[in-house]
Amino acid sequence: MTAEQSASSVSAPEAVDRTNEAAHRIHGETEGGAVHQAHEVFDRIRRHLSPKLALTGSFAGHGAVEQSAEGCRVTLSDGRTALDFGSYAVTLLGHRHPAVLAAVRRQLDTLPTSTRSLANPVAARAAACLAGYFGDVLPKVHFGLNGADAVEVAVKLARVATGRGRIVAVRGGFHGKSLGALALTHSPLYRVGLLGCSVDVVHVDPADPDAVRREVEGSEVAALVFEPVQGENGAVPLPPDVLARWCEDAARHGTFVIADEIQCGLHRCGERSVALAQGLPIDALLVGKPLGGGVMPLSAVLCSEAMYAPLAADPFLHSATFGGHPLSCAALPAALEAIEELAAHGEELATILSAALEDLRRRHPRLVRGVRGRGLLRGIDFTTPGAAGAVVMELAGAGLLVSPCLSSPATVRLLPPLVSTEQDIAEAVGILGSAMASAERSVPLAEASDAEATV
Repeated sequence: MTAEQSASSVSAPEAVDRTNEAAHRIHGETEGGAVHQAHEVFDRIRRHLSPKLALTGSFAGHGAVEQSAEGCRVTLSDGRTALDFGSYAVTLLGHRHPAVLAAVRRQLDTLPTSTRSLANPVAARAAACLAGYFGDVLPKVHFGLNGADAVEVAVKLARVATGRGRIVAVRGGFHGKSLGALALTHSPLYRVGLLGCSVDVVHVDPADPDAVRREVEGSEVAALVFEPVQGENGAVPLPPDVLARWCEDAARHGTFVIADEIQCGLHRCGERSVALAQGLPIDALLVGKPLGGGVMPLSAVLCSEAMYAPLAADPFLHSATFGGHPLSCAALPAALEAIEELAAHGEELATILSAALEDLRRRHPRLVRGVRGRGLLRGIDFTTPGAAGAVVMELAGAGLLVSPCLSSPATVRLLPPLVSTEQDIAEAVGILGSAMASAERSVPLAEASDAEATV
């Protein structure tokens, strides 16, 4: 029997019943539906994505999956809610910010995609808005969808504009996992199984003020790339005096300077741009993650006329089908306006969070080595990766989502949204304290002694 014959043999009431049953199953409205729905999700992830993703997701959600979100809270399929202080820095405005949603909905009703042949006013407006947001000091803009996109374009422009091949990056830095960006990412863990990356990169020590001078004098270096605050390495701010020296040495030898603020920019660490606020003479600024307001994927390269020259001469030197996508670009002005309105509140939250985390460090010296970071990007260093993992698992069950650090497994990142309240911070710190107390009881005494010696 064909599918059509089978369908025609079912009465209208039966068809409605089956449709309703399927809808109930999908939305978890039948008896035990939430559990059934979660089982289906994990089964699909195992079969079509990755068994390890299913395993980690199941542990993180204690058997439940994410269902909906509003502000800084996520609702799980079993009805529990959790504070979202993670999401890898995307939800700076929290989830479903109303101004961003409204902007995207308006665009959805007019022109949701671009012909790529005709000029698009939404991308043009977004580019002008973004350049103006940073004072038009870097007037040229190229849009991508994620951080690696921005890194790839910036490095490509620097190499073509200078005619040089080498890139100087920083130990501990993370710039993405596409092949070009991966070459700049310091940790070798992400290159397992690869024969090599096509970009000639050298990584310098952030504690060495003379490192860039030696590199630019000794070889043809196209660009220096750095994160003012390293996110995946455990919320590590690079020394401003070292960065200033590096930028001067690079500029003296015609090497472009690229500040990767995809995670730390846009008031996440206090300023619109950490590098510009420090007065660093940069040629390009990379932004992303919250740029689409936590609603749409969007990243951007802002750069000088000189660095952008190859794209000005040939706009098809680098292109992407969904670069400058209307829905993403419609989100940008609304996101920047909302971020700016909340910036002062974010500074207040950062002060409260910093004091609270320092208090936790003093209360748990057997477990916590230290606390690092700036603004609303904070890293808690634990004695071991196992201790960090134990705390993360406790947090998820207790209602707090955080972000582990890919390059620093003993560090747990806190990334509170700007829309958080003082009460949210207090709730998160309370959950953290309870999780630390629970994990501390399982830390071996030898490890505890080592930790106390380092504090």
